Amino acid sequence: MNPSDSLRPLPPLGAAVPEGVVTPAPAVTDAGELQRAEDGGAVDAVDAAAGVDDAKMVHADQPATEGFDAAVEVAASSDTAAGTLANDEPGAPADPVAQPEPAVAEAETAVAQPQLTAARDAAAFVAQIFADVAAPDVAAPPEAPTDSDATADEGAVPDTPPQPAGRPGEGMTPLEGQNILILGLGASGVAMARWCVRCGARQVTVADTRAAPPQLPALQQELPQVRFVPGAFDAALVDGQELDAVYRSPGLSPAVIAPVVIAAKANGISAGGELSLFSAGLAFLRASHGYAPAVLAITGTNGKTTVTSLAGQLVERSGKRVAVAGNIGPTLLDTLAGRIDAGTLPDAWVLELSSFQLDEITGFEPTAATVLNITQDHLDWHGDMAAYAAAKARIFGEAGLMILNREDAEVMKMLPPPGRPKAAAAPSGGSEAHAVASVGAQRSPPPLKVKLQKPQVREHITFGADMPRRPGDFGIEVVSGMPWLVRAMDADETRKRSRQAQDEDLHIQRLMPADALRIRGRHNAVNALAALALASAAGCTLAPMLYGLREYRGEPHRVEPVAIIHGVEYFDDSKGTNVGATVAALTGLGAERRVLVILGGEGKGQDFAPLAAPVARFARAVVLIGRDAPLIRAALADAGVALVDAATLPEAVQLASRRAHHGDAVLMSPACASFDMFRDYEHRAQVFCDTVRSLADDAGVSLEGRA
Repeated sequence: MNPSDSLRPLPPLGAAVPEGVVTPAPAVTDAGELQRAEDGGAVDAVDAAAGVDDAKMVHADQPATEGFDAAVEVAASSDTAAGTLANDEPGAPADPVAQPEPAVAEAETAVAQPQLTAARDAAAFVAQIFADVAAPDVAAPPEAPTDSDATADEGAVPDTPPQPAGRPGEGMTPLEGQNILILGLGASGVAMARWCVRCGARQVTVADTRAAPPQLPALQQELPQVRFVPGAFDAALVDGQELDAVYRSPGLSPAVIAPVVIAAKANGISAGGELSLFSAGLAFLRASHGYAPAVLAITGTNGKTTVTSLAGQLVERSGKRVAVAGNIGPTLLDTLAGRIDAGTLPDAWVLELSSFQLDEITGFEPTAATVLNITQDHLDWHGDMAAYAAAKARIFGEAGLMILNREDAEVMKMLPPPGRPKAAAAPSGGSEAHAVASVGAQRSPPPLKVKLQKPQVREHITFGADMPRRPGDFGIEVVSGMPWLVRAMDADETRKRSRQAQDEDLHIQRLMPADALRIRGRHNAVNALAALALASAAGCTLAPMLYGLREYRGEPHRVEPVAIIHGVEYFDDSKGTNVGATVAALTGLGAERRVLVILGGEGKGQDFAPLAAPVARFARAVVLIGRDAPLIRAALADAGVALVDAATLPEAVQLASRRAHHGDAVLMSPACASFDMFRDYEHRAQVFCDTVRSLADDAGVSLEGRA
């Protein structure tokens, strides 16, 4: 039987507990319940309900996904349970509950705590601790004078500063009277022009090297007051124009717009992009209406769209209003304007950002941000890997939570080195100079006591396909052959308040089996961890997020399952247009099976050498197509895997299917652009899927209802 098989229902509270089943602790409803109780109880309820053989909580007569659904039912009902029972051995006597230190840091004294011997009384114990902690011995402040002798009603809400009339953003004019130049008339260029006019700019000019860009008719019809200037990007667009700011479209390379940017800097004119205007818009709304949403930002060479969509779904599943926007649309500014007009400003923004959008950006300060990975891409635009990585690193701003892929060395380099805290001022009268100057000083002053401080480390958490090593980190634990998504937490929350605590003892929370995800491959399990970390930073609770993970079906053409024919599964990864994406797909699928991979197309000058190791390890054969097939063949010559050429993609699918064994996967992940043979990557995907469906028809396999 499968180790992922599930559980029998948990008995009701108070009923006899059968051997092999652990009941969650009672919910804590006291106002002092711990945050750990909120998340830890939920996750450990999942752990208790859907655990594996090592935890002695698994029964082998239900599929893993059903077990997960039952587990989350337990998690949802126990989302406020205090403490953790997941690691208790079933059938063993309950250990006494250790007495934690006083839970309120400011309290000088606490009443004696009673000893408890039943783990299920932990919730009441925690509630009693918080109820009995003595208040600090501080004199109460004097009552504020009032204009009336009338007694205020109990629970009255204090006065709040007056807010501007109207909905947030209504009639906002942060650019009033400004003269704005926009470079590039693509989707972002039109969105910036629309936003600048909306925000009161006196003059908006859009420049483009094309005489008649496709967006021009729509611009002239919607915004006739905007001036369009065709021609080269040169200093004449700036000199003598009395500009206030220059904003560029993200697709324009630094080399192309350099004359304009240099002239702007020489004239003291600010330069930015759509993200700059978006950030300024949020800042205006915060200052004028107190609007302060969570902002979650995602970038990386691969996986951006998947993590962005998944994080948005997790936030929404947790009951928050969310807006998802960015790199592949909708544009940031059009989304913001639409939400303002509809009166539906979200609680959280989830933004997919490319290196183009981030290049030279300043002033962007997200709540939390992640760089998923860094591999070769867009080097023709950035010039080299260092510039490419530096653009990606701008996503973190100066103060937001950094969410880092600990398995990517280039990403981990983005974590700033520990800084030195500012030295505290010497106590008044405690310096040597003061002692020497004192009249009648008869002895040297006492030695100055200096408290040594640890270097300050930028707030961050990490994720990866290995075990987490720090509290708050996410990872993957393999238990009895089954991979689990896990999170590390402090084994004892009270240690955070203990000055004597030095080492970090970790408690590993098992969140859900990786096989319960509908998106396939180990790389997608890692993407799920990144999305969990982001949504957690926005204050989302765990049980709804687990449901969101289970429901997510992935994005089109990103390791998307197409069919299973005679035991061979076919995957469309046409969006794998660079080497890094294909390495991730091969590694993710190859962890479970042998892969026949279809490679080739327009290589964009990439180095294909990084494909050699995963091909040698995971591939049964490689089928090559497209213009740069000879370059890929040369890079894989020593991989020890069969290399087969095909003139067309349908021929490549046929060749791969003939070589595949039962249980294998056929993966179309070209590591190249599609323009040498197809209109775009979507056209390439359509040809692949049509060919697979034809194979299924020939084999008499129905694909109806296939997700």
